Amino acid sequence: MQSVLEVNNLKTRFKTQDGTVFAVNGVSFNIDEGEMLGVVGESGSGKSVTMMSLLKLIPMPPGEIPAGEALYEGRDLIQMPPEELRQLRGHHIGFIFQDPMTSLNPVLTVGHQIMEPLRTHLGMTKQEAQVRAAELLELVGIPMAAARLKDYPHQFSGGMRQRVVIAIALGCNPKLLIADEPTTALDVTIQAQIIDLIKRLQKEFGMAIVWISHDLGVVAGLADRVAVMYGGLIVEKADVKELYANPQHPYTRGLLGSLPRLDGKSEKLVNIKGQPPNLRQEPSSCPFAPRCDWAFDRCHQENPILESVKSAKAGMHEVACWWDIDAEKPRYEK
Repeated sequence: MQSVLEVNNLKTRFKTQDGTVFAVNGVSFNIDEGEMLGVVGESGSGKSVTMMSLLKLIPMPPGEIPAGEALYEGRDLIQMPPEELRQLRGHHIGFIFQDPMTSLNPVLTVGHQIMEPLRTHLGMTKQEAQVRAAELLELVGIPMAAARLKDYPHQFSGGMRQRVVIAIALGCNPKLLIADEPTTALDVTIQAQIIDLIKRLQKEFGMAIVWISHDLGVVAGLADRVAVMYGGLIVEKADVKELYANPQHPYTRGLLGSLPRLDGKSEKLVNIKGQPPNLRQEPSSCPFAPRCDWAFDRCHQENPILESVKSAKAGMHEVACWWDIDAEKPRYEK
């Protein structure tokens, strides 16, 4: 299957008054046509900054992208001229932002905000865009769609606003959709409705989707593959079933161990000790080592790279860890 997006060694920095923040420190991944990739990790792990860097949505300055490439259908988004990138954003690549309360412009009608990319990217007339906008609102489950085009964002509930944001992102039938924690600010019932909506629309349009989340329960029921991020790095990547059944990184085990079980088995929840890494220091060793029960000398001296787990097919399960948890010995000898 052909890759829609291939990211190699992406790095993002922020220059601040207190020093440089090393937000993303060499991230590599790919996503194929029609695939859903879940990107998980705690707040501050670099999930959102990674995806916003791909489309140059971070403020520059203070942000900068000193290294890496992001190949969308063979074209590098990082080196792409601004005008060409603007043509891709919203047309070929859709983005659902994290907070539906602030993603929409409060002084413009919902109809105007849905119609704008349709007229800009697809060259529709005002009448054509109006018809398409009503169709999109119906598609995402908003009743009396045509009448609601004249309403403003404050006249919609949080769940409906998120549906409007999804309608805008899907308007131009993108090949790739990046969803940045699209259900975080919503209650559980609305979360379930939005997730079902995204799954249905993916099947209908055949989009590739990057789903960013800190909720491993949601990702388990959505994604085909999962990438686990920590300290601006991907520390584990695998097929979703393989990752949940056989986590190989101590951080992944900690995340999964912190989830309550629904199968009746009572197990004590795991607490990941310590604090998140200081991102004002560029990682020269494993960023999880200070919090890891299995860390040994090499973990504090050298940063591991993503490599295939021996028990899995090449590239099907990769982990960045010097310690083999299952074998209870170092994974690689010097």
